[in-house]
Amino acid sequence: MLLAQISDLHIKRPGALAYRRVDTAAHFARCVDALNALDPRPDVVIMTGDLVDQGEPQQYEHLKTLLAPLQIPYFLLVGNHDDRAALRAAFPDRAELHGGDEFVQYAADIGPLRLIALDSMVPGQSAGTLCDARLSWLAAQLDAANGKPTVVALHHPPFACGIGHMDALRLDPLAADKLAALIARYPNVERVICGHVHRPMFVRFGGTIASAVPAPAHQVALDLRDDAPSAFMMEPPAYALHRYDPATGIVTHHAYVDAADGPYPFYEPEGALID
Repeated sequence: MLLAQISDLHIKRPGALAYRRVDTAAHFARCVDALNALDPRPDVVIMTGDLVDQGEPQQYEHLKTLLAPLQIPYFLLVGNHDDRAALRAAFPDRAELHGGDEFVQYAADIGPLRLIALDSMVPGQSAGTLCDARLSWLAAQLDAANGKPTVVALHHPPFACGIGHMDALRLDPLAADKLAALIARYPNVERVICGHVHRPMFVRFGGTIASAVPAPAHQVALDLRDDAPSAFMMEPPAYALHRYDPATGIVTHHAYVDAADGPYPFYEPEGALID
């Protein structure tokens, strides 16, 4: 079972650049091509929020156009740059987005895995939270999983990473503590996956592993000084591949969107190591 995870697409209106520099649509189009070309191809793509940049209807329409060539089933989550109503209006046929309450969250079976998508968005704020209603919903979904291997996905990381300006915008620490305590009750939770920080990260969390992914366009600058400025880098665009096997659980690989030189063999045709 192979799950691809991408996050923080930040799609704008056609022709517009993020921060007057980043053509996020062109980057995402290359990412779609790269995903389609994978062999083996992922069973599903999970997009963990910040699908668009300002939550505008025109941006979601542009996102739909960019998603059209994707030949893999996908799931969408909301981030702090998204708008629930505009997302739902743009994707009226996505039943999982229309659960009937204010939050965009749902559960879905993906082969041997259970995906639980959480809504950590606070309208008008960059930081996130999980209120008691959302945590109660999660508890019910974890109960309903009945021990099935489960991936819990949300946008905001429930941990501090040391990049100060991003830690100020993470999941509310009290909500993160409640989430960790809840997750710890369910040993079948294979992974908690998130986005928001535009970097690959791994941390022990709630008795399992929480991980974040790089973005398909710009990355947050890796600067661990306490007073580091808020900045981004045009490092290679990337995504995650979560490979699940019952014998090992989830093993995560990070893959780069753009092609690199190679591959080159380690061994001569007759079997000797190339020296």
